[in-house]
Amino acid sequence: MDGYRSDATAAEMWDAARALLSVLEPEQVRELRAGPARLDAPELREWTYLPGSRPGLPTEGLDDRQREAVDALLAVAHSAAGAELARGAIEVERHRRAMVGATGPDRYWVRLLGDPDGDGPWGWRMNGHHLAVHVLITAAGMRVTPHFIGAEPARIADGPQAGRRLLGPEEDLARELVTDLDVGQRAEALFAAAPPDDILTRADPFADPDLLPTGLPYGEMTPGQQRLLERLVRRYLDRAPAAYARECWSDAVARGLDGLSFAWAGGCAPGDRHYYCVRAPDFLIEYDNTQDDGNHAHSVWRHVRHDWGADLLRAHYTEQHR
Repeated sequence: MDGYRSDATAAEMWDAARALLSVLEPEQVRELRAGPARLDAPELREWTYLPGSRPGLPTEGLDDRQREAVDALLAVAHSAAGAELARGAIEVERHRRAMVGATGPDRYWVRLLGDPDGDGPWGWRMNGHHLAVHVLITAAGMRVTPHFIGAEPARIADGPQAGRRLLGPEEDLARELVTDLDVGQRAEALFAAAPPDDILTRADPFADPDLLPTGLPYGEMTPGQQRLLERLVRRYLDRAPAAYARECWSDAVARGLDGLSFAWAGGCAPGDRHYYCVRAPDFLIEYDNTQDDGNHAHSVWRHVRHDWGADLLRAHYTEQHR
């Protein structure tokens, strides 16, 4: 059991999970623990970033202490910048509800999978409109994908948050890259004049890079363009706790950054409806700002091998059977 807490982030995660359990009522604990015994059950790959209820403990009924415990759990699953994005998705959603005259508390669902005090894998997830965080921990490591953040509106026009662009860096880095391409490069990177109305992988249970256009390969970019693409990729990976983000980036470098490619659709000027994606052998990144006349953004980071902790679970159950 101690192996699960040898990593500093895993230990913090365990502490945060135990702290949450300690402030919940028995019925709330039962809701929190909604899930099958095996963490590789197919139903645990079902997810959505759309409005609507989910299995698990609803946050709308929590008191202040309980909500603080949920916030602490969410924070420890991220870097400081990643936690700011996750909190930001909730804050922008509050603004959206106020715009349409909706009242009431935040509506997200937290689900604890497995037993933090046991000898097996465990994890948790928090889902709701425009927020999907999935965490799995074993003695061999931690996984945090699929990871989805959305913002509606993408740019807040008025009120206390006026001017806020939650996913502004994700958009601006990609636009800087696409506008730096020469005519020939841009012809290869731009795959459609009209962007898709959502990310192409939607809420697929399995991440498939082949669903995405190939676009412009890393090797055909100038050194400055390559650095922009690297910064864009790191912007997504660095949502995760530092050690895991470093692991993912080191894996990408070891496999060769020539495996990266970048594709764009839609207009290139600020305010234009647009979409982009980054493909790599092991992961994919998607971003769209197309709905509501280009003021409704989605962003997602998926990992071909790591989503849902599939690689860690496979290794754990194989070892168990051996």
